[in-house]
This record gives sequence, structure tokens and C-alpha cells, in this order.
Amino acid sequence: MREILIVGGGYAGFYTAWGLEKKLRRGEARVTVVDPRPYMTYQPFLPEVVAGSVEARHAAVSLRRHLRRTRVIAGTVTEIRNGGRTVTVRPERGPDYQLHYDMLVVTAGAVTRTFPVPGLSEQAFGLKHVEEAVAVRDRLLTSFDRAAALPRGPERRKLLTVTFVGGGFSGVEGFGELLSLAAALLKHYPELDAQELDFHLVEARGRILPEVTDEPGAWVVRSLARRGAKVHLNTQLVSAEDGHVVLSNGQEYESGLIVWAAGNASNPIVHNHTDLPVDERGLLVVRADLRVGTDTEVVPDVWAAGDDAAVPDLAVGRPGAHTVPNAQHAVRQGKRLAKNIVATLHGRRAKNYVHHSLGVVATLGMGRGIFQYRRLVIKGLPAWLMHRGYHVLAVPTWERKVRVLAVWLTAALYGRDIVSLASVQRPREAFVSRGNPRNGDGPAEAKAR
Repeated sequence: MREILIVGGGYAGFYTAWGLEKKLRRGEARVTVVDPRPYMTYQPFLPEVVAGSVEARHAAVSLRRHLRRTRVIAGTVTEIRNGGRTVTVRPERGPDYQLHYDMLVVTAGAVTRTFPVPGLSEQAFGLKHVEEAVAVRDRLLTSFDRAAALPRGPERRKLLTVTFVGGGFSGVEGFGELLSLAAALLKHYPELDAQELDFHLVEARGRILPEVTDEPGAWVVRSLARRGAKVHLNTQLVSAEDGHVVLSNGQEYESGLIVWAAGNASNPIVHNHTDLPVDERGLLVVRADLRVGTDTEVVPDVWAAGDDAAVPDLAVGRPGAHTVPNAQHAVRQGKRLAKNIVATLHGRRAKNYVHHSLGVVATLGMGRGIFQYRRLVIKGLPAWLMHRGYHVLAVPTWERKVRVLAVWLTAALYGRDIVSLASVQRPREAFVSRGNPRNGDGPAEAKAR
């Protein structure tokens, strides 16, 4: 039986495995997915997880539940050696080991791109995984609770100050949703008022949302400004030590919450630890049919898709163009990849990946959004409804669609849940402290009596 090994269980990896389960004949091949997480994160829902509009678990699709005929291995691939047809797997516990394969699919996914900014690694949250989205939401809710118990002053002002770095879709959507949540919280905190909220969006380029054209991007900036946010264009984060934010435009302030959403970088597995061909950006060189290699020289039995693959974009009709790293492409590449693998196993020809964009849509908070398809631009509530409609259809499995819809309907009747569960990050604290109060952010000091 042939061994098909998929490195990464994100969009492209999940849909490849799911498609293979449906199309492979019984006993024809064994499919294995290796990923450190036991679920696929539906990243377009992360901004709504931040805002509490989507339950965190509903933005995660269990690999074991939905890939019933696929072997799922919890671990991180640290090295790919196609010369020996092996990958090295590092489990959470225990020594590294090797897996052999007959056919390899690399869908490892990108990682968050960071820079050596002082204080960044100690202070900032990312926004790429469910755990990060939950932590961002809980930090804001906890900050409101603490600020309400303090008099006006620097400490209270810091708790109510939020900084997002990165003006792409992830940053703008997360920023807009968190701003919407903060505004909605004020009615539950009579001690606070809207003028105390201080939200900053920092973008190194001269515009945000590069996926839309200039005018819609400028409209988003104006819309955020009307809601009290400050958008810093052509500005970089210089320092974030101890929450003291220093920007390249000379502005300085204290920020209780810092979120880094400044783009993606190629996965180190692909960039540094493989003998497969990569380009100058550290992405796998991929043909239009999703095989690794070039039109003149293909790497036998190796395929790739998603954020770590430089897939030619045949839809734009421009030589040298590659598909942008987004969910729209990763999902469809995974589906095409599964069909192409089965086609080659059955002696048929693999087809090229071609996908014409369906447009781009972003949520900017409850009831606010923007959609663009070529010259058609839709703003406000209609775009927000389109965002929700599209993504509830796009999230895989009917089980997840129903769960998400149920949460949305409940929120429409009763509002968003505003309970912070930040204490789950320290689940033993109540047991260890024996009821002794905790001092600030430090560990509880339990004293035996």
C-alpha cells in the first residue's frame, strides 16, 4: 500500500486529506497527516472569536473527527529529506523519529513574520491561532474589569489602550472587531466612558488592506477614525518594552494590549530544513498542477499548496504571477491537489490549478464591513452580511456551520457573551492559593495554614 504523507493540517492539508478520503479506492493508499495541533483553524473566524461573536471551538475543525480514514500524528515535522523519502517528526514528548513516504504533500503553512522590536516577544499577542484570539479577547475583558476599579490616571488609561500592528486583512478585521466589542462593553461599565478608549492601528505602508483598491482602503481608515480609532500610516513600531509603545512617527504612549498582525513568513521547515527546491522568498517552487518543480524539471511524487508554495496564478494572465496566500486559494488548491493525486495514481493527467477571485470581503465590527469585486464596492451592513454568509458556507462540515449559526442567532437575541475566562491560563491558581488574593499579574502566593 502506498504511503501518502501530508505535512501540515491547515486549509490545504485538511482539504487534500478530506478529498483523498472521498476519492481513493479502499486499500489503494494510506494517508497520514502530521501537525502539532489536532485541528484545522478556520482563520477568517478569528476576528469574530476576538469579539466573542464566534465560540472559539467552532473556529477549529477536528482532524480526527472529520478525517476518519486518515492517520493523524500529533507532532512537528522538523526536516524533509526527499532524497531518502523521509521526514523527521518531533512529538511533544519523546525523541524525534522518522516517517517514510511514497508520496509527499507539503502544506505546512506560513508562520507569523516578526522583527527584532524591543519588548515585542514579551508583550505582544499574535493573531494566527484560536488560542491567541481567545487570549486577546480575555485580556481586553480583564482590562475593563481592572480599569473600572481604578481612579482615572495613567494605570487606568494604559488598561484601556490597545495597539494593533499590521494593516492587512488579519490586523484590520481583528482591530475592527475588538473596537466593536470595546464599544459594546461600555454599557456594562458605567464607571468608564467612550473617551477613555484609545485604539491604535499601526501600518508601515501608506495604506491598509492592500487587497482592495485605494478608495475603499481610504474609506476604511475614515470609518475607523469616526469610531474613535487612530490609524498610523507610514509608521513602524520601534519599541514595546513593558507596554511602552514607541512609534517611528515620534509618538509614545502606554498600551495594555499589543497585537502583532504584520504578515506571514515562510515556514522554517520549508525555508531551512528541506532538500526540495525553494525560491528567493523561501517558498517551494511549484508548477501550475501543484507538483513541486518547474515546467522542465519536476520532483517525482512531491506536491505542495497553500502559503508555503509559490503557485503560478494562471487566472491573472501575467507571467511570473503567483497566487496570494489566503484561504480562498488554499482551500481550492487542497481540493485540486487531491484530485490531481488520484488522477496520477489512476494513470490520468493532472490538471492545472486555476481560480478566478470571487472578490474580497472583510468585517470591521458588528454590522460593518467592506466587499470589493473588481469595480464593485459594497460597504457597511450589506458587506458585513455578505461576510457572514460567505464564511458560514465556506467553513467545512455541516456540523460546524450549524454550531456557528446557532451562536450568531443566540447573540442576535441576547447579545455577545462578555465573560472573561483568562483564569483558564492558570487553571491551578485557585487550588494552590487556597483563597489567598493574588497581587497584580504575579503568581498567587499560597501560604499553608
